[in-house]
Amino acid sequence: MFWRVIKRYESIGIGIFLSCCPLFAQTDSLYLTVGQLLKLGIENSLHIQADRMLERQAEEQSQIARKNRLPDIQIGLNGGYVGQPIIFERGLSNPTRPETPDWSQNYAIDLTQPIYQGGKIRYSIRKADLEKQIAYLQTRTDKADIKLNLLQQYMSLFSYYKQYEVLARNIEESERRLKDIKRLKAEGVITNNDVLRSELQLTTDRLALQETGNTLVILSQQLDILLGLDEKLYIIPDTAILNQLTSTRQYQQYVEDAYENDPAMLLARQQIQLARNEVDLAKADYRPTISLHAGNTLARPVSRTMADMYNNNWNIGLSIAYPLSSLYKNKHRVNSARLGVHLWENAEEQLKQQARMTIRTAFLRHEEAVERVEALKLSVRQAQENYRIVQNRYLSQLAILTDLLDANSVLLDAELQLTTARAQVIYTYYELQHACGKL
Repeated sequence: MFWRVIKRYESIGIGIFLSCCPLFAQTDSLYLTVGQLLKLGIENSLHIQADRMLERQAEEQSQIARKNRLPDIQIGLNGGYVGQPIIFERGLSNPTRPETPDWSQNYAIDLTQPIYQGGKIRYSIRKADLEKQIAYLQTRTDKADIKLNLLQQYMSLFSYYKQYEVLARNIEESERRLKDIKRLKAEGVITNNDVLRSELQLTTDRLALQETGNTLVILSQQLDILLGLDEKLYIIPDTAILNQLTSTRQYQQYVEDAYENDPAMLLARQQIQLARNEVDLAKADYRPTISLHAGNTLARPVSRTMADMYNNNWNIGLSIAYPLSSLYKNKHRVNSARLGVHLWENAEEQLKQQARMTIRTAFLRHEEAVERVEALKLSVRQAQENYRIVQNRYLSQLAILTDLLDANSVLLDAELQLTTARAQVIYTYYELQHACGKL
């Protein structure tokens, strides 16, 4: 079982976070990697469980189709009371009532072996096998979608987790700044107005921290439910995910991968094969059917003489039938099946168009996210330097408190944007993998 109470944190960030948040420090927590996330998500997904039941159902249908090649065997037993027969030798006059047994018995066994059904049995087996493949590919498609949804929630949790760290550090800085301001006020350098404004800013920061903490609890609970974990368990994301390689290849390579590996694309191709099989199945009605039949019957009394004796007879033969009505009834069924093929071919082309658009969008968004991170790293360094300069100027009474708070706000905003951008890089990378069928 994956979850446990964390005794050793795997990154400094976890220790910082839990030390800043007493509520979570007292709560059972789980350090969850991306691999564990996806494994638990698939294992506990009700949707995937339903897909697997459909796979098993398709397998049973495949076995049923194969059993149709075997002979049909029937065993019958018939027994009953024989009423008194009446024989009229001259019209309806002078009836006679011959002696007959009171009870009848009939034991029969019949066998019918299909020899040729116009291809119906073969095409039915192929249809069942194709439907089994379709069920499997549908499960693959749903797994990929579920993984992407889980990663989206996981990266959202990760983003808020990092935001919590940023806000916690900002509060620490605000508390140190407030001490300096109170010292300057005690020395008579500044007025009490700066103290009040700093305390107000600190209160606002603490409220933002509390809101972020509540959001983390909500996101953790949502993931707990999806992963089949205790709802009170707090999930801590893997901070090492930022070190994951997210390099990209050429756009055309992703498109080719999507054509070859995307489960939705493969599913459409199987549907085309299934539609073509339906055409063959419809054409099978134009062909004759041939079957071998055999039987044996043991009965008493003898049906013609009503003698109280057992009569045994057996038979074997060949049955050939040609459905003449199919010549005028089956044409529209074949045409309808052919249209089904064209519809699925059209659906495949639509999927190819959609894949190219989705991949291009994901490709550009990922590159955009990578560039945004690099730009925001520079912005954070500039904001940090700006805050340091303004703080020194304020402590030297060369700047007012508004300038200092503005510089702090710019720094906080830059750090929060960088946190969101880093999470976006990871998510767009997985989104690109999903688009080309490799998630």
